[in-house]
Amino acid sequence: MNHHLDRRRFLGLSVATAAAAALAACTESTKPGTATVQRIMAADPAVAEYETARPSSGNTVTQPLQAGAFTAAVAGKTITTWGYNGALAGPAIRAKAGDRLSVNLVNNLKDATSIHWHGLALRNDQDGVPGLTQDPVNAGAEFAYDFRLPHPGTYWYHSHVEMQRERALYGALVVEDPAEDLVYDRDWVILLDDWLDGITGTPDEVVQELSGGMSMPGMDHGSMMGSKPAPTAGASGMKHMLMGSRSDFLGGDAGDVRYPYHLFNSKAPDEAETLAAKPGEVIRLRIINAAGDTAYRVGVPGQKLTLTHTDGFPVQHQDVDAVVLAMGERIDALLTVREGYTPVMALAEGKTGQALGYISTGTGKKPLPAVLPNKLDGAVVDGGQLKADPKVTLADKAPDRTHDVHLTGSMMNYDWGINGKRFDMNNPYATTFDIKAGERVEVKFINDTDMWHPMHLHGHTFQVSGGGARKDTVIVRPKQTVTVIFDADNPGQWLTHCHNAYHAERGMMAVFSYIK
Repeated sequence: MNHHLDRRRFLGLSVATAAAAALAACTESTKPGTATVQRIMAADPAVAEYETARPSSGNTVTQPLQAGAFTAAVAGKTITTWGYNGALAGPAIRAKAGDRLSVNLVNNLKDATSIHWHGLALRNDQDGVPGLTQDPVNAGAEFAYDFRLPHPGTYWYHSHVEMQRERALYGALVVEDPAEDLVYDRDWVILLDDWLDGITGTPDEVVQELSGGMSMPGMDHGSMMGSKPAPTAGASGMKHMLMGSRSDFLGGDAGDVRYPYHLFNSKAPDEAETLAAKPGEVIRLRIINAAGDTAYRVGVPGQKLTLTHTDGFPVQHQDVDAVVLAMGERIDALLTVREGYTPVMALAEGKTGQALGYISTGTGKKPLPAVLPNKLDGAVVDGGQLKADPKVTLADKAPDRTHDVHLTGSMMNYDWGINGKRFDMNNPYATTFDIKAGERVEVKFINDTDMWHPMHLHGHTFQVSGGGARKDTVIVRPKQTVTVIFDADNPGQWLTHCHNAYHAERGMMAVFSYIK
């Protein structure tokens, strides 16, 4: 069966149709022989009840968004792509914890769309997953997103339809903490992205090519596991597939896709954004990895970053030479400004290329990208290796329920899945991870593959076991297991998936389903 057609059929499902299919056809039970379960769907009154109980400041932040095609320039090349409000990144939305966010989405695209609010513990009917939490927003239609923002932090929003996020349908969302005691002078939001749309092809063309797998005649599988060959294009006739990308930090192959550019706030290195500052000022960097297939190693040559938050939640401060962000992850860091130009580098982990920005005090000469180092070594960590700040550590409690989430599939056939099954777009409830409100849930992400996966959970933050960071997206390296815990305190139907856009598109998704 054609997967692409399946997805389009899935997007046509309404919430009511999905609910009826789940209740009438699936008749699932948590154990063989037990009574059938009822699922708490997005329209269930419990969803509204939990929303009412969230903190409220009484303030409303409004941001209109129009999704549509537009013409822009990437690295001096004119392209046509899709984005919000005619820009290569949607408007940065800022609010305070407890505020209500009101966003009216107008869909001027030729296809259906939606918005997912990545990392937020929001009401389920606003999560933006067509066929699961809402109807798709069809071409020419509108949808009003309206929900409270209970937790401060650095988040982002993006389309959750097919490969639309791999264009420019994303933007930053910052929820400020009025009671925060972190001291800094300036706040710089940094969106990192790998870009090919309109340059070497389209994201849909990449999916089509990758879907053929790596088992075609002439493919050099040995280069995937070699010492460290230079990343190159694939076999003859393969335009987008990347062979030989390797990261020891990530445990092996670093990525599948070859990108011509890596962007820092929508700009290539030769046209890099510059932030004006004064010597001695402290800059808060809010770094968001919006890429589809690329992790970034972020740092400043010869200078430490102090990591303060990951995925919106505070961590025990740690000084590092660089931090690695997977797709979907966010890191907040403090940097003290030195005299002259300070390059903030984001190296494509295991690949060639970089994204780049500068901080300038108005003196000195800006170093050209070509003379900057191509390595950031020393003390290097990722967000999943940090420790939670004690004030956000989950209470010690035995799990009420444990789910093993095996990450399965291979690059050979490009058939990614969870527990040996590719997500069925026509029946999202065929293989669910059932939970109940009030439970402490333990999840073991068990990577059975030879590829790393950034695993994301909608609607919740989890804590990495052993006092680790509070997160919603975590790196799971090849043949390793990452155990996390979370409290089931947000009823509804919630996706978990790999945030490699191409792995998710090819089936590495499942649903954490609240049952009554």
